[in-house]
Amino acid sequence: MKKMKSVYLLAVMALILVVATACGNNNKDNSANGGGGKKASGSIVVSGSSAMQPLVAAAAEQFKEKNPDADIQVQAGGSGTGLSQVSEGAVKIGNSDVFAEEKEGIPADKLKDHQIAVVGMSAAVNPEVGLKDISKKDLIKVFTGEIKNWKELGGKDQKIALINRPDSSGTRATFVKYALDGKEPVEGAATEDSSNTVQKLIKETPGAIGYLAFSYFTDKSGVTPLSIDGVKPTDENVQKGKFPIWAYEHSYTKGEPKGLEKQFLDYMMSNDIQNNLVPEQGYIPASKMEVKRDAEGKVTKK
Repeated sequence: MKKMKSVYLLAVMALILVVATACGNNNKDNSANGGGGKKASGSIVVSGSSAMQPLVAAAAEQFKEKNPDADIQVQAGGSGTGLSQVSEGAVKIGNSDVFAEEKEGIPADKLKDHQIAVVGMSAAVNPEVGLKDISKKDLIKVFTGEIKNWKELGGKDQKIALINRPDSSGTRATFVKYALDGKEPVEGAATEDSSNTVQKLIKETPGAIGYLAFSYFTDKSGVTPLSIDGVKPTDENVQKGKFPIWAYEHSYTKGEPKGLEKQFLDYMMSNDIQNNLVPEQGYIPASKMEVKRDAEGKVTKK
């Protein structure tokens, strides 16, 4: 009899475990759909980093397909704009390529950091320039105006046309910090508000050079990304800490997120987005990084 009772108890416990596991998995799936089993609704505006815009816009489209009553508007404008607007309460989510602590005048202690992914960046040139690799030393000379013609670097006899980003740009801040060792680009260069425009101008302007996130380096982009000191701008090299120009893609909220912004951020961190959409869009899941970086720029092994 005691043996039968023991068998019965074990069977009951196993059944409870199966039910609990099923419920847990169901909740996880619902959360990934954007709302813990409840359809999301309402409207929010997301602004900021143009390097991050393609990923967030694609995720927003998928989210809206699952939640037809939700409206998520994704705008660019640069990391500084996103951080300022979310701090002021003008938008619910501010996207940034830099830590809020790095931007002067931003109340970082009032913002909540959500690290969505990692983005690699590199200099890119018009294909007719004739270069695929550049030393960091020469890259600095190009952007500070010391080198003015591509023939000085073994390229075409053509004047260098610099394309820059505004001070509010997180892409610019990342590039200046990690590619130019903090040296600011020469004044007088063309300055564009979005990475889409930079890509278009590099493609169409003879002798042009600018800088872009890896997500803009597609087969149809019409630009040539540059290796730095022989190290190719690839996800693998960023993950291993070999390629120096990269940044976290941050989504900031003013305090803890709630409502639709929380549902959308939960969706951005779901397995489906992190394992599929993030790499498809040319970004790196933060979990795949073998190194980490703090707000001061110090890189250490994970």
